[in-house]
Amino acid sequence: MRILITNDDGINAPGLTVLHRIATEIAGDGGEVWTVAPAFEQSGVGHCISYTHPTMIARLDERRYAAEGSPADCVLAAIHDVMADAPPDLVLSGVNRGNNAAENTLYSGTIGGAMEAALQGLPAIALSQYLGPDNIREADPFAAAAQHGVPTIRKLLDHGHWDDAPYRLFYNVNFPPVPADRVAGLKVAAQGFRQGTCFAVEPTHSPSGRRFLWIKGGRQDIVTAPGTDAAVNLAGHISVTPMRADLTAHDALAPLRKALE
Repeated sequence: MRILITNDDGINAPGLTVLHRIATEIAGDGGEVWTVAPAFEQSGVGHCISYTHPTMIARLDERRYAAEGSPADCVLAAIHDVMADAPPDLVLSGVNRGNNAAENTLYSGTIGGAMEAALQGLPAIALSQYLGPDNIREADPFAAAAQHGVPTIRKLLDHGHWDDAPYRLFYNVNFPPVPADRVAGLKVAAQGFRQGTCFAVEPTHSPSGRRFLWIKGGRQDIVTAPGTDAAVNLAGHISVTPMRADLTAHDALAPLRKALE
């Protein structure tokens, strides 16, 4: 199996090292793991592509490349340039430092990389490691992902729903904020929503007196609705969420037709 890995934390991020080990085991003997990842951190860029300027790409080692662009740019670079002669069989994006559950999903470059792969017709999985007081100070805060990543991906490859729809299905996996030996299992979960918290801004001034704004996130320990991603993560479970890039509110189509047509 030929696997492409990318992320949004950057080519030198520890989560990408974890993902390379996971992908190497999944690829198996005779398989290949290719890395095309952002040269610098691209957290929060979502599904952004560098449409108005070129993307520089550099070969760092055999099957290892850094691109000055977003995760979606990296996937495009891999499929249409670096691996153009033989595209990957699977794209893995992550392992992100921090969760991409609930509303975080909408901002995530990790999700953006997997989404672009799905739009290009390839099987794709995004992987993120939830952080909290039970694991953030551990010697390896990615231990849950490192230990449970391979069996989770194998379950999805063997038993997941994979289709060829125009907006192809891809998967969002979040590992819980607990040590590896306290992971309670796997739950299929819908995307949740954290009530009472959201991204905001914090004003500050530079030494020269100029005013700037820092974007800051909300609390990550707020439980979402029962059975949704962040809720099962905070209960110690791995969440697996099937996703598509189709943003249509299908539940609103019929009443809107009735009202407007």
